[in-house]
Amino acid sequence: QVQLAESGGGLVQPGGSLRLSCVASGISIRLYAMAWFRQGPGKPREMVATTYSGGPINYADSVKGRFTISRDNAKNTVYLQMNNLIPEDTAVYYCTLIRYPTDSWGQGTQVTVSS
Repeated sequence: QVQLAESGGGLVQPGGSLRLSCVASGISIRLYAMAWFRQGPGKPREMVATTYSGGPINYADSVKGRFTISRDNAKNTVYLQMNNLIPEDTAVYYCTLIRYPTDSWGQGTQVTVSS
């Protein structure tokens, strides 16, 4: 059974930083694309960042230059370093393992950016 456990969310002031972690169990992430999604209040879910098994990385335009996704395959963990946070980043952040035919999702971790 695949399980993804996110952590690292919290309350931070604008301009601050957080690092989210996602630990996978029941599967090795080495051969899979891993992504962070987020869903803000009253907003649709959106992809934030994706790291592909072959090396490429994609970011949403809204976070490019501020967020960095990385992975440690030996630790079966994916990270999202979030710098220069703005209130629009407030959302529940979800870790996703992308696999046909059904992706796996974590429970989410709340990030709130407010002064």
